[in-house]
Amino acid sequence: MSDNCESGCSSDCSTCGQDDETRKLKNSLSRIQNKILVLSGKGGVGKSTVAVNLALALSLTGKKVGLLDVDFHGPSIPKMMGIEDARPESTGHSLLPVEVGNIKVMSAGLLVDSRDDAIIWRGPMKAGVIQQFLADVEWGDLDYLIIDAPPGTGDEPLSVCQLIPNATGAIVVTTPQAVAASDVSRSISFCEKLNLKVLGIVENMSGFACPKCGEVTDIFSSGAGAMLAEKYKIKLLGKIPIDPVVCRGGDDGKPFVHHYAETASAKAFESVVAQILTLTQAPAFIGIRRIAVATQDNTISQHLGQASTFVVFDTVDGQIVTSRVEQITDGAHADLAGFLADRHVNVLICGEIDTATQAAL
Repeated sequence: MSDNCESGCSSDCSTCGQDDETRKLKNSLSRIQNKILVLSGKGGVGKSTVAVNLALALSLTGKKVGLLDVDFHGPSIPKMMGIEDARPESTGHSLLPVEVGNIKVMSAGLLVDSRDDAIIWRGPMKAGVIQQFLADVEWGDLDYLIIDAPPGTGDEPLSVCQLIPNATGAIVVTTPQAVAASDVSRSISFCEKLNLKVLGIVENMSGFACPKCGEVTDIFSSGAGAMLAEKYKIKLLGKIPIDPVVCRGGDDGKPFVHHYAETASAKAFESVVAQILTLTQAPAFIGIRRIAVATQDNTISQHLGQASTFVVFDTVDGQIVTSRVEQITDGAHADLAGFLADRHVNVLICGEIDTATQAAL
């Protein structure tokens, strides 16, 4: 594939004003349909637990999912995914994310020599690494990239919002207590000021699920999630009860939504995921289009089956954002409908199409 911009340039571009790094970032992000930031104004609310299980639950529905950990000072994603000793491979100027099943994972915790090493970085360094994680990691085509941010409204979530101005939205995590709601309110204010849509609130540790009978009993004060939802007119996506298997799953690198699917917590999370799927497939996101033009010898192919390349354009509200060239391999010719579906193509421009492929499309 080419990293050329839509004007056809291959280095710093005086026509469109994009340098190589900006173009790489846009090209990488254009292949990710939904970018969702998981955040909270308070630590210890189970934000990473929500991020991990959201990524896994989405992947279990057949979606292509990436999980990016930008909590540099307390990266817990590697442990929760059972990949503490894994290391990403490098291919030239790119990093290959660590794959867990069909989830692609990247974290600063995967780059240190020892899992006990501290990462001591100031703001500019963090911003630079986040840009590299977004632009230089081979995420490929994803339906969802779940981004786990550290607590608060500091450098990391700010950098994510600045680097992904068209992010799908944020999921805000709270616990039931009023003191947590006060801190989480700042996260909602953060999203409002940065024009980041809040997809909804997840109230974690919402009661205790008895491991024997499954009955849920409130052990903290309750209602923070509902109060925040009412105050800010935001959807309460769900209430996830405390369950011993949730803690055990995080420690053992076995996300509860998969390994303990029959628990009350997992069933509550299924409802959260169903709503996220509905929200992110709403008409608000239909303005994004991916157009593939079947070409042969630099012209539009007269027959789809004879095309050697696709020129793929990503457009937002009718404006071209990025373009690239996809080579069509012999194997891809056998299933062009699948090839296009894997790349989330919305519009196909070509000559004739054989009956079987037309039916599949």
